[in-house]
Amino acid sequence: MSLVIQDRLVGNYCYGCGKDNPHGLQIKSHWDGESAVCEYMPRPEQCAGPTQFLYGGTIASIIDCHSVGTALAHFYAKEGREPGEGEEIWCVTGKLSVSYREPTPIDQPVTLRAKIVESGERKAVVHTTLESGGTVTATAEVIAVRVPDSWRAGG
Repeated sequence: MSLVIQDRLVGNYCYGCGKDNPHGLQIKSHWDGESAVCEYMPRPEQCAGPTQFLYGGTIASIIDCHSVGTALAHFYAKEGREPGEGEEIWCVTGKLSVSYREPTPIDQPVTLRAKIVESGERKAVVHTTLESGGTVTATAEVIAVRVPDSWRAGG
């Protein structure tokens, strides 16, 4: 059984993935020890203009949060720990590059799949796909950077 990365993080108010932000998207990324999967149901107000398609900014947001969460879980795993266990690890987006391949229907769930393709001491490169109805509608490369504890305090 995979664990939900975001549910393991204390004080996470991120708009995209923070369980502590009641107004956010609250995505749930399931980590299996090597990769992560997330299923998200778009909301009608997240339309792209035409009401049948998901807004590209929402696509970028959920890809970003899912990818950075995957990197965070990876860094915990490198230390032999589960996300949220022991000293906190946090990552931020160093780069987000999204390729929109096809319009994404808004009336069905999307599935995100992320895997680490490169990893160093402070940086992880994550490849992520977004699928709708079995079709890949967006792909992304995200560089996630591990930040010091002082980052949370604004330092």
